[in-house]
Amino acid sequence: MQHTYLRYECADAFSLCTSSSSSTAPSSNSILAFLPPSSSKTKKTQQASTTATPPILATAGSQCIGYDLRQNLPCMKLAHRERLSGGLGTGRALNSDEIVCIDVSSSGGEDDVGGALVATGWVDGSIRIFTLHSNEISKRGGSSSSHKNLGMVHSLLQENEEYDDDFVSRDPLVLDGHSGTAVRSIAFDKLGQSQNDNSSCGRLASGGVDGSVVVWDIIAETGLFRLLGHRGAITDVAFVKPGGTGLVLFDGLVTSSLDGMVKVWDLNAQCCTQTIASHRGEVLCAAATRLGMSFVAGGGGGEEGQKEEERWRLVTGSADGQVRVWNVAEPRRLAQDSESMELVTTGENPNSPNNDTNTPSSTADDDEVCHYMGSLIPPPNVSTSNDKVGSVHFHPNGRHVGVCRVNSKAIDLYYVRSTAESFKKRQRRLRRRREKEGKAAAAGGGKVVEDTTSKKSKKRGILDDASSDEDENEKGGDTTTPLDAVEKSILENASLSPDTIKAGDEFEYRGTIRATHKIRGFAFAPSTHKGVIQVVCALATNALEVHSLSKSKTDDDDDEDKKKNKEAIVSFQTEKQSTLDMYGHPTGIRSIALSSDDALACTVSKNMAKVWNVVNRSCIRSLTLTSSSSGSKKSAAVSYYGLCAAFLPGNTHFIVGTREGHILIIDIASGDIIYTEKDAHDGAVWALDLRRPTAEQETMSLVTGSADKSVKFWDIERQDEDEGHPGHPMVVHARTLQMTDDVVAVRYSNASDPTKRLVFVSTLDSTVKVFFDDTLRFFLSLYGHKLPALAVDASDDDTILASGGADKTIKIWG
Repeated sequence: MQHTYLRYECADAFSLCTSSSSSTAPSSNSILAFLPPSSSKTKKTQQASTTATPPILATAGSQCIGYDLRQNLPCMKLAHRERLSGGLGTGRALNSDEIVCIDVSSSGGEDDVGGALVATGWVDGSIRIFTLHSNEISKRGGSSSSHKNLGMVHSLLQENEEYDDDFVSRDPLVLDGHSGTAVRSIAFDKLGQSQNDNSSCGRLASGGVDGSVVVWDIIAETGLFRLLGHRGAITDVAFVKPGGTGLVLFDGLVTSSLDGMVKVWDLNAQCCTQTIASHRGEVLCAAATRLGMSFVAGGGGGEEGQKEEERWRLVTGSADGQVRVWNVAEPRRLAQDSESMELVTTGENPNSPNNDTNTPSSTADDDEVCHYMGSLIPPPNVSTSNDKVGSVHFHPNGRHVGVCRVNSKAIDLYYVRSTAESFKKRQRRLRRRREKEGKAAAAGGGKVVEDTTSKKSKKRGILDDASSDEDENEKGGDTTTPLDAVEKSILENASLSPDTIKAGDEFEYRGTIRATHKIRGFAFAPSTHKGVIQVVCALATNALEVHSLSKSKTDDDDDEDKKKNKEAIVSFQTEKQSTLDMYGHPTGIRSIALSSDDALACTVSKNMAKVWNVVNRSCIRSLTLTSSSSGSKKSAAVSYYGLCAAFLPGNTHFIVGTREGHILIIDIASGDIIYTEKDAHDGAVWALDLRRPTAEQETMSLVTGSADKSVKFWDIERQDEDEGHPGHPMVVHARTLQMTDDVVAVRYSNASDPTKRLVFVSTLDSTVKVFFDDTLRFFLSLYGHKLPALAVDASDDDTILASGGADKTIKIWG
């Protein structure tokens, strides 16, 4: 005989703003990405698009959630629908795998200006690319976005006619090429076919945990080739195209890995041209950008509209705590080949001795692309650490770079000087160097001058490489920076020629953003307004914070010379603009309860309770479980740790049991704790359940199980007028059932007859004991779990009991 069973599929997931690494998903540097700003042909809309911040996408478990930072509201949700083999299920269940990394690029189509491609790397080794049209982004990310737009993408729950069926049912492009290992880094080729084109040219690079790098053609929906050479997980990938003036262009890819190597690949030859092995430890992050384009208006550099010679920079962060800067230039061999081709096209002989391209021999340096420029050292008055560098990102305009360390709350921001500014900084450094050498020569005589210029010139160059402009900072005085980090940077910079432009000449420290909690990832907002740089931080507390870096000028009124010269002291300040923490719990959820009509859901975590709308998965109320300070003004509010919850009849109140042994009743409308039964138990209240009123018993009853080895029964009554909240419910203790072990779970049966109603109690000795509700007489004990049963429930007719234990088994009792 064929049996038919109910099939349960994952409909949707919520209460996760941003996700971090887990037991299955590795950590990644690309967990946040802004959608491309909308573009239009009119000048007014172009100005509005440059100042308005587009929605930001964040990885949240098996979904990507978009947030409107202007309203601090979720506005978009992207997920993959799981299709099972054999035709089972609806084919619309939410994929249970996790998203590791994300990258966004403009679609580049003429018919869809302002559209976007969202590439996501998953734990199962696949890459899924979602296509978003411009009207969909403006519809869900504009000012008209509301809660009803959230959660209707790839969801099994009820749908509305307002949602676009094509947007809901559209399948992403799936690329499989990492043999089931997680994809840790992913990057679009945003360089385009020309230097001024910022649209995607159809290529995508992905790096896996297995150390392989795959370059994809997303237009042909196939993989181009695989790059093998790393022995550790790939942490970052970036496309680079230095040069561009000759006939032969270098098309490169930079990859960093946990094996301590940074490799530069020639995509035309499909081989590795350079391996950087100078990092002392794992290379956790790398970022490359192209400078020399027209500066973005209001970029904070003061050079709006100017242009300079194109240059590429690569910044890497490793486990030794150093942030190294590299100059990415076209290989000499390729430049010589380009010059030879130009001579051939003009009719000249490239092998002529009069031509500079005729080189008798070639060296390994001719293939080098990255050249070391030094490391970034904050000023001595800035406190920093020697922890691992977790992530490095450039601003989209290339004028700012941010550095964040592992398990840190701070992001150091640097400004990238222009070529003229870097040259002036180098001139000042060389002038100070000559002044020091002159003083040393005058103090030591002629012989000492020769010794200092030959033997100690290298040491003077080290001291001159400090990022500060003052001579006192260059002497290595009392600093808060750890000496080992400074000494390592100084020793590495010793091999650099003092005449070259170093990292300290080109990068200027601007400020430090300090978040309220540890930072898991960050991203620069593409739009700038009046020189303000916005940074969005993904925190370890399942929240997003928006910080800004702005420039403020303060004139010194006491200095008359500065007034005459119209000079001003330029300072930079950081400020936290907003926090988005309403749509997720900062810690793990300990309990969840549904209302009687399945319209509301209540979740409880450490000192936090949230009420959700089940239809659209939006947070209605976020409550902090703290006692209101009464009496003395100096008495601070006490926070409670919630462990269990349940809705009261009417769905206007819910009750919470705490670890401190208290019972709280909360009004959903006002968000206040209207009743507190202090010290209801001597231990933590692990479980509670409600007995609904019936025809035989019109009163409501509450049962609680605690770690104090007792089960208590409470009557729910209305508060009198002399109470604090008249008319609201309260609990009154009625009976106590003493147990021999800690109570883990407790549940009423569903019988309406009071003489047949049972109470199921799960204790710490891995047994489930059954008692009669009216007399509290012991009925039977159920053995079978190897670890305590954390949840028990009975069927509607009380013929079957289900128990779920900590031994990862579910047992059915009949």
